Amino acid sequence: MSIAKKFMGWVDARFPATETYEYHMSKYYAPKNFNFWYFFGVLSMVVLVNQLVTGIWLTMMFNPSAEGAFASLEYIMRDVKGGWLIRYMHSTGASAFFVVVYLHMFRGLMYGSYKKPRELVWIIGMAIYLCLMAEGFFGYLLPWGNMSFWGAQVILNLPAAIPFIGDGLAEWVKGDYIISGITLNRFFALHVVAIPLVLVGLVFMHLVALHHVGSNNPDGIEIKKLKDKNGVPLDGVPFHPYYTVHDMVGIVVFFMCFFAVVFFAPEGGGYFLEKPNFEVANALKTPAHIAPVWYYMPFYAMLRATPSMFGSALPGVIVMFGAIAILFVMPWLDRSPVKSIRYKGILSKIALAIFVVSFLILGYLGGVSSTPTGTLVARICTILYFLYFILMPFYTTMETCKQPPERVTGGGH
Repeated sequence: MSIAKKFMGWVDARFPATETYEYHMSKYYAPKNFNFWYFFGVLSMVVLVNQLVTGIWLTMMFNPSAEGAFASLEYIMRDVKGGWLIRYMHSTGASAFFVVVYLHMFRGLMYGSYKKPRELVWIIGMAIYLCLMAEGFFGYLLPWGNMSFWGAQVILNLPAAIPFIGDGLAEWVKGDYIISGITLNRFFALHVVAIPLVLVGLVFMHLVALHHVGSNNPDGIEIKKLKDKNGVPLDGVPFHPYYTVHDMVGIVVFFMCFFAVVFFAPEGGGYFLEKPNFEVANALKTPAHIAPVWYYMPFYAMLRATPSMFGSALPGVIVMFGAIAILFVMPWLDRSPVKSIRYKGILSKIALAIFVVSFLILGYLGGVSSTPTGTLVARICTILYFLYFILMPFYTTMETCKQPPERVTGGGH
C-alpha cells in the first residue's frame, strides 16, 4: 500500500474526506443534458471566491473612517503596487456577481428548479440573494465617494417611513443623527465580517441541499427514477470529472470577459462606478442625479413610482421589499404539472417573457431621472412584475401542457 493510501486511510478513519468527496463529486450523478444556462451556478462560486480574496486584501490597506476612507482608497489605487487591479477586480466583481446570479435565477424560473423536491434549495438561494443585496449595499458606502454618500442617505432614510418607530429606527441604523464615520465603521464590520459569514454558510447549505435531492435539468425530469442494476441513474454522469472539466470552458470564457472589463472599462460606463464617486463625500454637494448601482435599479424604480400616502414613502418601501419577498413563495404559486418551460403552456411562456421585459424596463427607469411618462411606465411594469406571481396559480392551472419525455433529451456525454 502506497504512502498516499495509508495517509488517506488514516484521515478517513477520523474524518470522512473520501466519503464527502465521492458524495459531492465523483459519485454525485448530474443530468447529462446540462446546457449553457447551467454555467452560472459554478460561475457564482468563482465570483464569490474572487470577492472574498480581493476583499481580504483590500481590508489590509483600507481605513474605515470618515477622515481616512477616501484617502486610503486613493492610496490603494495610486501608490500600492497592483492596488488598482485588486480594487477594480473587487468593484467589477460585485457587478459580475449580480450578473451571474440574475442569470442563475432566470434559469431556475425557466426550468422550474423551485418545484418539488427543490423548494428548500430555492428558498436558501433566495436567502443568498437577500444577503448579496445587503452585502452590496454595505460595501457601496465604504469608498466614501459622493454618490455612495448620497445614495446611502436615500436608502437609510427609508426606515423613517415606518409609523411611530421610524425616526428612532433610522437613527439606530445610522448610529448617528446623520450619516457619519460611525455609520461607515459599522457598515465596514457588516460588509467584511457579518454578512460574508452568513453568506458562506448559506452557500454551503445550498450545495448540500442541492446534492441531497439532485440537480434539475432542462427537461425537468428526475433522473433518480431510472437507474441501472448498480443504482446509477441512466441519464446521469459523475459530476467529476465530466462537469468539473466541462465547466472550465465557461470559467475561462467568463474570465476573458471579466478582465476585458477590468482592464478597459472598469467604470462600466458609469454603471459600475459612478462619476461622483471619484469625489470625496460632501454633505453640501448633492449629485445632479442620485441613483443606486444598476443591480438595485429595478427595485428603486418601484420605490420611486409608488405613490406616497399622507406624505409617507411607506407604500413604496412595502412594494420594494415585497418584490423580493414574493420570490420566496414561488414553489407554492406554480401549480403546473410539469417543471420546465419546454413543456409548459403558452400562458406560462408569455407570462415569463412579460416578467423579464418588465424587470429590464424597471432597471432602465431606475437609473434615469424621473419624468411623468417614466413614472407611468414604471407603475405599469411594477404591476406586471407582481401579476406574474399573483396570477401564477391560475394560469399554470388553466393552460394545457405537453407531456415530458420519459428520459432526458440532448446531452453530449
